[in-house]
Amino acid sequence: MYLDHWALREPPFSITPDPRFVFLSERHRDALAHLLFGIGQGGGGGFVQLTGEVGTGKTTLCRLLLEQIPENARVALILNPRLTAIELLETLCEELHLDTANTHGSVKALVDVLNTYLLDAYAKGLRVVLIIDEAQNLSVDALEQVRLLTNLETDTQKLLQIILLGQPELREILARRDMRQLAQRITARYHLMPLDASETGAYVRHRMRVAGAVHSPFSASALTRIHKHSGGVPRLVNVIAERALLGGYAHDAMKIEANDIDRAAREALAPTQRAPHAWRWAAAATLVAASLAAWFFWPRTSPVDAQATPVAKPAPVAAKPAPKPAASPFKPVPVPALDGDAFAARLAGSDANGVPAWQALLTSWQSKADAVAASSCPPAIEPDLYCLRGTATLDKLFAQGRPALLRLRNKDASTWALLLGADAVRARVQLGTEVVDVDRVALQRAWSGEYASVWRGPEALAETPSADGRGPAVDWVHAHLPGYGGPAVLDAQMREAVRAFQQSRGLSTDGVVGPETLLALGTRDPGPRLRTSLD
Repeated sequence: MYLDHWALREPPFSITPDPRFVFLSERHRDALAHLLFGIGQGGGGGFVQLTGEVGTGKTTLCRLLLEQIPENARVALILNPRLTAIELLETLCEELHLDTANTHGSVKALVDVLNTYLLDAYAKGLRVVLIIDEAQNLSVDALEQVRLLTNLETDTQKLLQIILLGQPELREILARRDMRQLAQRITARYHLMPLDASETGAYVRHRMRVAGAVHSPFSASALTRIHKHSGGVPRLVNVIAERALLGGYAHDAMKIEANDIDRAAREALAPTQRAPHAWRWAAAATLVAASLAAWFFWPRTSPVDAQATPVAKPAPVAAKPAPKPAASPFKPVPVPALDGDAFAARLAGSDANGVPAWQALLTSWQSKADAVAASSCPPAIEPDLYCLRGTATLDKLFAQGRPALLRLRNKDASTWALLLGADAVRARVQLGTEVVDVDRVALQRAWSGEYASVWRGPEALAETPSADGRGPAVDWVHAHLPGYGGPAVLDAQMREAVRAFQQSRGLSTDGVVGPETLLALGTRDPGPRLRTSLD
């Protein structure tokens, strides 16, 4: 309905992958080259791994790849890998149009049929490629079967090239010790990053041109805001830009400005989508300003930056004592172990609000706060108990070392579970009032990536520092920065020390002491910790 208004032939920002609209940034060109490498002779057999966050363009690249397949290549594409090992083999044979009528669900019979086909294809000079999308959803048994497929070979060459496309969790799964045999067969790896600010602008202009626009209605400031709200994720760029075009049409506007993008983002994106990475904390800062020292969330020039006089290191600001609990609130034994199916069934029967898990987390911190109120994760649950909610990987949470709540999903149901610990293979979580051990791969498949964590810090963190960059909150940060011997002043020197600390912890190195950095600074303070042994 808005096409005539903007002089367009077709909608420019459909979220359906369309190779005609593909925008090949330098990162996307590199990723496509890795995929083509996997299909060409350079692949040499084995695996090619391409990962990227949701919405960064993996599926679009896959479709573009299918349009560029060499004539001597035969491709089997599996889009839904939530299969058993036998179902995966059957699907692969179906994709290659092989007759499996007499295999009767036998792994050996299916592999024999496949091996015969691959040898025949090799004799004809053909290359056979298996592409598995959303590969992070493969079960352990299916992954092992995929690995075994690479054993089909001649004296000089693998008969099957395998390309794994997946979200960042795939890298985490393949980094496990029990997956090392598969990981060692990966011949090429590439992680697809979001677009930077300039690429986001070029992406929007490109899609407008393909849709028929002579001039883009998006101002420079609007493009900047699109990148801020989307984090450079193409799918979110599409959603925001599409809503902005509709809004412009509704208001009979001929230009789209920054405020139009802000409104479009509020209308189009869920709260967890609106603030990826650094922008998430920019949005959170508005809420936190009254209670978590707003100056922490934004770098600013201080009059003492150029002429700070060293002073004696002040005594650390003491937080309210948080002694370790004398005994765990959970009975350590016996802990039932659930396989993937049992875990999924348990999720389906869990309550949606996850109040028992929130209550257990608060109890581990010796807090008597109301669990229902805390479940909204306000910046400060108590004057000295702070809450952080965001997205992460399991490895990142393990590095934090604190119990954390995981948002788990199973079809239409979702709930919070409390992560209590993990080893190389299993994770221990509390679901409802029950503590269970579950395979880490099964947990990863059920986890949305969203988490919530709490930590204790002094009430001084809510106090605004003086104009010269000093104050109790600065003293606390100063005392917790490892190895920092500079003055207790929020100046360039301290911000550089913060950046070094952030880099050492795998955080965004912006020099800003936001919630993640505060939590990381306090990891050595008293409080509950994740178990590293489940025996």
